[in-house]
Amino acid sequence: MKKKKLVVLVSGNGSNLQAVIDGIKMSSIDYTIEAVVSNKKDAFALTRAEREGIKTLYLPFKKGSSRNEYDALLAEKVSGFKPDYVLLLGWMRILTDSFIASFKDRLINLHPALPGTFPGTEAIERQYEAFMKGEISRCGIMTHFVPDEGVDSGPIIFAEEVPIFKNEGLEDFEKRVHEAEHALVIKTLKAL
Repeated sequence: MKKKKLVVLVSGNGSNLQAVIDGIKMSSIDYTIEAVVSNKKDAFALTRAEREGIKTLYLPFKKGSSRNEYDALLAEKVSGFKPDYVLLLGWMRILTDSFIASFKDRLINLHPALPGTFPGTEAIERQYEAFMKGEISRCGIMTHFVPDEGVDSGPIIFAEEVPIFKNEGLEDFEKRVHEAEHALVIKTLKAL
């Protein structure tokens, strides 16, 4: 059977990318990563990809250009790799509808919060603080399809709770969230 092709969009450390790389190496998922694309030159995720011989592309957002211009170029570059799925693993830009339409039903985001809670950046910190203040009773993570420009709000693939303890520090909670994310991204890819 033909392996499905992935393009992964990243902006940071790339520990979830590493989970996908490891899953492919261990044959627990049947994919190839065609390219890793980042809008941040110093994203460690690019280094992770380069070490594995995966094509990388640094595509900065140029001052003075519009979101639509940037996303048109991004869509063109990503389409060139003919991906079955595009994974957003720590991609820190809101994509335009025109980009999203280029990958209809094939664009998947991983987000460190439960559906309908803490969209956008710093979700781990925000849910931790809300839990510690007694504002919420559950924390978690999810994978979802990206159908439009709504932030972290598309149709859910999987959502899982990540336990949090009253006396634990943010660092410990964050570590467990990342471990849970690594497992969830593999579970999601197996289910597609």
